Amino acid sequence: MWLLKLAWKNLWRNRTRSLITMAAILFAVILASVVTSLQKGVFDNLIKNVVSFYSGYIQVHQKGYWNDQVLENSFEVSDTTERAILGRKGVSALTPRIESFALASSADLTKGCLVAGVAPAQEDRVTGLSGKLSAGTYLRDSDNAVLVAEDLADRLKLKLNDTLVLLAQGYHGTVAAGKYRIKGLLHFGSPDLNDKIVFLPLLAAQGMFAAENRATSYVLSLASPGDLKATAASIAETLGSPYEVLTWEDMMPEIKQHIRTDTASMSIITGILYLLICFGIFGTLLMMMVERRFELGMLQAVGMKKGRLCRLLLAESLLTVTTGCFLGIVTSIPIVGYLHAHPIRISGEMGEVYKRFGFEPIFPTATDPAIYVRQGVIVLIIGLLLSLYPVINILRMKPVAAMRK
Repeated sequence: MWLLKLAWKNLWRNRTRSLITMAAILFAVILASVVTSLQKGVFDNLIKNVVSFYSGYIQVHQKGYWNDQVLENSFEVSDTTERAILGRKGVSALTPRIESFALASSADLTKGCLVAGVAPAQEDRVTGLSGKLSAGTYLRDSDNAVLVAEDLADRLKLKLNDTLVLLAQGYHGTVAAGKYRIKGLLHFGSPDLNDKIVFLPLLAAQGMFAAENRATSYVLSLASPGDLKATAASIAETLGSPYEVLTWEDMMPEIKQHIRTDTASMSIITGILYLLICFGIFGTLLMMMVERRFELGMLQAVGMKKGRLCRLLLAESLLTVTTGCFLGIVTSIPIVGYLHAHPIRISGEMGEVYKRFGFEPIFPTATDPAIYVRQGVIVLIIGLLLSLYPVINILRMKPVAAMRK
């Protein structure tokens, strides 16, 4: 206890030096926390944008459907199954879909397309489909109409209220055909989706494919995307072997690989940041040793053992670094919180490019408490390791030489 009391008194004998050292550590924690939270926030926002295009965070299929996407691998829609999925912790919304490929035609123009039968209200809660409308109005359950992606409509030279003809193979090889009024046009950030997708109300699609009360997938939205794998495992355990449960990472491995590559690149930048932090903290410790050289030499000359002096300096360093890290964490929380509520916005031509591809032109921060704690602990470890420099200096110090002016 006496060691800590003496160390605390020593810190405030030279307030300027102690405050400079604490400030260096404080700003190091703030900088590391802001950069890390910005990196995580940008990636989380990217994932949110990608899954809201169409896939959702998790999809449930009949086992084998993902490798052989035919209507024969569909399943019967069941309220019991839906309640079991929604009862899992972390699942915020669910929507059934029936999907198949068809030939879309208008007059003498034809093109292959993906037909998705959806429950309009539930689909909107999961993927925000109504927000992608560029013209027209959204679907209702009872409609015998379609929403068509813009580029597909352009290729077929179709406009609002025109008639779209669909021809496909239905359930168990039946012929599926139908004529539908175009109720709305959709714009997707994904060029692939924008060129090929047609949405029908679920009842109309089931009727066209002769697949009454059947669906090819349940698409899920999560309250906490960080629990993705745990939630998927919980759903798989609940539903059992007749179903397969796939996360967006399983369905879009190229996006996961892109994030992993970007994370590796950011690790290099973060490493450089930590290197700069090391130089900043080491500079203040070096300044402290130069200023206190005479004092430390005199203490040894009057009989203070080097071991006790080393413990004293370590206690001073511990108090300085811990105080700086604590203040850095406390200061980081409102800064990161403000950047989360008021994210950095990309304007001009670059912002328009982001919007064109369906991405929000913003750089938000993540507010996960683990970010602050992790950065505080890392800077604390860096500070404590660098504190070994004064200790090594003391062990090598010769009292007479240290007291020379």
